[in-house]
Amino acid sequence: MFDLLVLESAERLLEVCKRKGLTVATAESCTGGLVAGAISAISGSSAVLDRGYVTYSNTAKEQMLGVSPTTLDAYGAVSRQCAEEMANGALSHAQVDLAVSITGVAGPTGGTPEKPVGLVHFAAAARAGQLIAHEARYGDVGRTQVRRLSLLQALAMLNELAEKA
Repeated sequence: MFDLLVLESAERLLEVCKRKGLTVATAESCTGGLVAGAISAISGSSAVLDRGYVTYSNTAKEQMLGVSPTTLDAYGAVSRQCAEEMANGALSHAQVDLAVSITGVAGPTGGTPEKPVGLVHFAAAARAGQLIAHEARYGDVGRTQVRRLSLLQALAMLNELAEKA
């Protein structure tokens, strides 16, 4: 189901989190739960993965993660601001140490000149206060590839925060 690169990244995350006693939540839109799925594909992941939110609609982002309607109106769901609120919302709704969020346009439809297919925003937050954000412009490389690359980026960001914790 997941390729070797994804599984190795998930295994690294689990090793570091177990060693440091860290727990994780995910807040996913365009990946539809792939990050939580990749982590939970590894035996022993229940010691680290607490929950995953799949918040595809704006209503779900508001209700489940506390994303502000003002943020959605001003910047849209595919924005750094929304990604940051999603990650912080996951931290505030789950008693975890780390959270990652993903929101983007996987395609092949849904892109606009301002927010083209392949644009994805990420945020990773730590309860200790660290927040990192990343924007990727993968281009129109196909829905499956945008989602795979987003999965890898999210795992990399979680690994970065876990190593620093």
